[in-house]
Amino acid sequence: MQHIQADTAATGTGVRARPRAVLPALCATQITSWGIVYYAFPVLLPRLTADTGWSTNAVTAAFSVALLVSAVAGIPIGRILDRRGPRAVMTAGSALGTLALLLVAAAPNLIVFTLGWLLAGVAMAATFYPPAFAALTRWWGPDRVRALTVVTLAGGLASTVFAPLTALFAEHLSWRATYAVLAVVLAVITIPAHALALRAPWPAAPPPPPAVARTPVPRSRPFLFLAAAFTLSSFAMYAVVMGLIPLLTERGATPTQAAWALGLGGAGQTLGRTLYASLATRTSVTTRTVTLIALGGATTAALALAPGPLPLLVLLSVLAGVVRGNLTLLQATAVTDRWGTTHYGHLSALLGAPAHIAAALAPWAGAALAGPLGGYPHLFLLLAALSVAAAVLSLVRVRTST
Repeated sequence: MQHIQADTAATGTGVRARPRAVLPALCATQITSWGIVYYAFPVLLPRLTADTGWSTNAVTAAFSVALLVSAVAGIPIGRILDRRGPRAVMTAGSALGTLALLLVAAAPNLIVFTLGWLLAGVAMAATFYPPAFAALTRWWGPDRVRALTVVTLAGGLASTVFAPLTALFAEHLSWRATYAVLAVVLAVITIPAHALALRAPWPAAPPPPPAVARTPVPRSRPFLFLAAAFTLSSFAMYAVVMGLIPLLTERGATPTQAAWALGLGGAGQTLGRTLYASLATRTSVTTRTVTLIALGGATTAALALAPGPLPLLVLLSVLAGVVRGNLTLLQATAVTDRWGTTHYGHLSALLGAPAHIAAALAPWAGAALAGPLGGYPHLFLLLAALSVAAAVLSLVRVRTST
């Protein structure tokens, strides 16, 4: 009881009111940041390569490097978040993201283009879900699942809003002008929102739970196996997201139709996140981890095996989005469900780093493997197998949390 009271006081559920502006601000900035910095890329990729003559593998590798940088930068950023809170980190990240996209838009060659994405990687680490989750976990305390659900419900709309919007811009503008317009949108929405809405005092960390083992958490067997499971699952999940448009175009969809399918998958993510709180109250942490990762593999296999028609493929994209939405919240709560909230930012960054590295490699690796494997359907079958392996790894559990 003493720990719960300390956690309540420290997170603003007792003596301090929660900062009211945080939830709507983070909803808006997660939609915008993910939609522009992440989901615009697969929509603009065909036009970008056609205009510049740069190879798809080279361009996708630049984007993958950005995700790799994000994974590495997330570890020191997690420590900063635990100590000082999200305002400075997320505001600076928004400004850096704007500059990075402007550099990408103006890049005269592949080297400058890659440099732009390197800067974007740092911006991702400072503005995407991990810092937002750290803020909500500290401020909302025992009610964090509700707050996390609200923000990820909004974030799930990122592809729904920005994939079709990016495609619309690209029909009338060059890919460079489209990125420039999106950079301005990013700046106008996210910089003031982070600077103004995240000004509340950063509460002290709650006391850690009693130690149950001598091995430090990051070196414990459950932590390492969970990290491995999330790594394989994330690789599969992000390779599917980036491979969905070429998979659908291989099967006769136009680029715009494929962009809409990707966007509707984002709507599926939003739907899935509405189900997570109920799932969390009815299942053990191990059961829902294994089930959700396995379902991710099942939807990937279905996309690989179904040749059409297009409405069926769109429906499968939506179902895959439903699973992805739940997986996002599963990963957001993985540390608190097992090891408490005291070092959430740091432990989450360590747990997520290999998964983020895998996500970074997924776009490039997926594009590189699709050809030798004989096309995207065969790639998706491989990704489904990786999800099954991840589900098996996730069976290793923390005794006190199952």
